[in-house]
Amino acid sequence: MSNAQLYDTIGATYTVTRRTEPRIAAQVWAALGDARTVVNVGAGTGSYEPTDRDVTAVEPSALMRAQRPPGAARCVAAAAESLPFEDQSFDAAMAFATIHHWRDPIAGLREMRRVARRVVVFTHDTSEAGWLHRFWFTRDYLPEAADLLVGRPSLDELAGAIGARTEPVLIPWDCADGFFEAYWRRPEAYLDENVRRGVSVLARLGPDVEQRAVRNLREDLASGRWAERNRDLVDLDAAELGLRLLIA
Repeated sequence: MSNAQLYDTIGATYTVTRRTEPRIAAQVWAALGDARTVVNVGAGTGSYEPTDRDVTAVEPSALMRAQRPPGAARCVAAAAESLPFEDQSFDAAMAFATIHHWRDPIAGLREMRRVARRVVVFTHDTSEAGWLHRFWFTRDYLPEAADLLVGRPSLDELAGAIGARTEPVLIPWDCADGFFEAYWRRPEAYLDENVRRGVSVLARLGPDVEQRAVRNLREDLASGRWAERNRDLVDLDAAELGLRLLIA
């Protein structure tokens, strides 16, 4: 399933749970530096687009483009791997929680580097020590998530492709944006179908895997097993779950 097809499938309820988290946005926008013109690749409905800069959005999904709010940046229908812009057209290129869906992430990053002088990408450290094992949902309930990473470039490979440095992104316990890891201290949220509909990982793993994970989580919450297994999370205000900025 292509990126556009995936979001044409799950995107109908995307705006219910997916919105800009101000603390993460501040980190992303700081990484953009003094850029005045920004292209947002895989822009979705427009979350995390800075309002004080000249933004051009790129989004392949018609459903997602249709949900962009009035007054949002102009949006071009295109894929990351083939951006319809001249070399160095923008001060900066950004991408937020999208490159794991791209057909060829390395090609997409190089395209961002081609059209902009600065690149800022929000993504995951998908190593064994990173995202898969740091987040209890993937570790304890979704072992199949490892299958999504087969053949995909590592964080080091992504960074190396554009000469980027990496910066950790902590997730506040009350994160306003309902991306996959956002409810790390609020596990009951994953029992809510509206929350799950905004999570592409679950859509890609399929309904059987999703329902088994939800059933097991519900049982562990009721029995107290989840609380016992994750008691170290209770007092954390923010969690380091392998989310990263690539900055080049």
